[in-house]
Amino acid sequence: MSSTAVAAMERILRLMRERKASDLYLSAHAPILVRINGNCLPVSSQPLELEAPRRLLAEIVPAARMTELDASGELNIGLELPGVGRYRISAMRQRGSVAAVVRCIAVDIPPLASLSLPAVLADLVMQKRGLLLLAGAAGSGTSTTLASMLDYRNENAVGHILSIEDPIEYLFKNKRSVVNQREVGADTASLQVALKNALRQSPDVLVVGEIRDHETLSAALAYAQSGQLCLATLHAANSYQALGRMLGLYPPEARAGALSDMAAALNAIVSQRLLRTRDGGRTPAVEVLVNRQTIAELIKAGDFLGVREALGQSMTEGSQSFEADIARLIAESRVDRKEGLAHADSSANLMWRLENDFGRAAATAPDATADDEPSFTDFTLDVRH
Repeated sequence: MSSTAVAAMERILRLMRERKASDLYLSAHAPILVRINGNCLPVSSQPLELEAPRRLLAEIVPAARMTELDASGELNIGLELPGVGRYRISAMRQRGSVAAVVRCIAVDIPPLASLSLPAVLADLVMQKRGLLLLAGAAGSGTSTTLASMLDYRNENAVGHILSIEDPIEYLFKNKRSVVNQREVGADTASLQVALKNALRQSPDVLVVGEIRDHETLSAALAYAQSGQLCLATLHAANSYQALGRMLGLYPPEARAGALSDMAAALNAIVSQRLLRTRDGGRTPAVEVLVNRQTIAELIKAGDFLGVREALGQSMTEGSQSFEADIARLIAESRVDRKEGLAHADSSANLMWRLENDFGRAAATAPDATADDEPSFTDFTLDVRH
């Protein structure tokens, strides 16, 4: 392998750290892209040659895992490069070549109190049993929120935290709790095998990773009802969409029973979006649906529209809608109105909250002017043979 490729990949990854980029995109016949504060930017005008993405990956990915990529066309792996950083890599074959997305992972888990999240999240992760679900789109910060919540539990409760991940992202240190992290493909053959053995490992907290299918959801609900606190993530825009996705994983004939299980097991759904701030950074807007009696009855009846209406009216203690949190961010001048409206589920509800909760001044505050995008004109790259 060429030394230029080694130097190039290390330089690219260091550039990510220096510019606080969240993601890196490698694809043949296209320039290398990085994502900074939600915006994709090319680091140079030079397109990558056909084999360049694979050569770059091969410098940091173990040979056995590259063989897996070649054989299956897919690879998900977390790895740490000494002196450079920790990364999550999702690679694939496409149109006869390799492409990859590299996510930059913080080496240190950020304290929960540092993330500008609702205080109720600390209470939720200290519960003894039930299902706590984190929902959001890819890149919305749910992985960081989950890690920070788990580390809060790690710092404040004695017990066993068992996390099944695909792949492992953040690395935990044992504090008051013992934390065991199992990576699918490296430490266990599959998520299903790991879940089958999880109860024998006597966890106080079980993290099942992302819920993608009926089997994983059924296991999470069963564990939550058998005395463990179970945490999981789900790709959904908000809490009521998450409920719909959960129900949709079951066949029609099993949905009545599934609704009863969901109503009984669910502690809360925390949904998250990242909004661009006035200073060019990003901050989370968070929706929290706490499952108390009123919500549980609506879930059991399958009335997800009723759940949405109850959430909008803040009918359960600890709950808040996206519009309520976005209105707060606008009123505090952290986010401008245009950005808030773009991320609200209901622009009418957001404007109503601004005018009624914070006054007309908040509803009519001027929007921020666009900042200049980061420049990479000083960055050169050569990944040719």
